[in-house]
Amino acid sequence: MERATPSREELRRAADFRLALRRFHNVTQRVARAHGLTSRQYLLLLIVESSNARRTTIGELTKALHLVPSTMTGLLDRAEAAGVLVRSPAADDGRVAYVQATPEGRRRLMRAFRELADERRAVASSATPIFE
Repeated sequence: MERATPSREELRRAADFRLALRRFHNVTQRVARAHGLTSRQYLLLLIVESSNARRTTIGELTKALHLVPSTMTGLLDRAEAAGVLVRSPAADDGRVAYVQATPEGRRRLMRAFRELADERRAVASSATPIFE
């Protein structure tokens, strides 16, 4: 059973975790920019490249990112204009469109992803004490 009032140690661990998340977010923005991506494009590419067959539908992306369709359309328009993603209609359903990374988008993602390895480890290690 949880206590009504958390201990100072619990609060410190939660603060450390939140600060690690904030740092990760800031570093991700900087690294993504250094590789020609916005932080949202980096996230889009992560989702697309980690999905089955390295493609996903616009609807799945909209749901995963908790965005409204018009916001997703603008985000995808900018990513396509930047040459990092491409949309293509589904062969069996005209209402569905798939999103895939371009070779250039994949290269940028992989470079940024490798550069962020230490930051991912730092966030993961800061989370461990919270869940003990």
